[in-house]
Amino acid sequence: MFRDITTLIKDKEGFARIIKILEERYKNRDITAIAGIESRGFIIASALASKLNKGMILLRKPNKLPADKVREEYDLEYGKDAIEIHRDAIKQGDKILLIDDLIATGGTCLAACNLIKKLGGEIVECSFVIDLPDLKGREKLEKNNYNVFSIVKFEGE
Repeated sequence: MFRDITTLIKDKEGFARIIKILEERYKNRDITAIAGIESRGFIIASALASKLNKGMILLRKPNKLPADKVREEYDLEYGKDAIEIHRDAIKQGDKILLIDDLIATGGTCLAACNLIKKLGGEIVECSFVIDLPDLKGREKLEKNNYNVFSIVKFEGE
């Protein structure tokens, strides 16, 4: 079953509610910037960054960023993929809130965390709209000592 947030973000009340939940959770946290994972993570991260008056950092698929970048590969079920970030996006000690729309196996998010750490950043929390617990992505992140938050969990089919 494919889970998708496009109908949620299309609905102005639903989208506003998601951003409000996240705003309330993070408004008093020590956060330097918000990082969004391509592509739907950009939508949530940019709206939240605007509300919290923070900058936004892009984590993208390979060969999409124009400047000097750092890359992290991760395993897929049938192969490998990678994610990239601009080398100058994060300074030593920056406190980063990492946002994506959905956590499934956690591979992309863990790669994003690794990139942020390589650049000297600290992950405040990995935050998602949807968690698919059966795929154990949250467990993978928590085993690597990352805090994880999600608004909704969809178990099973």
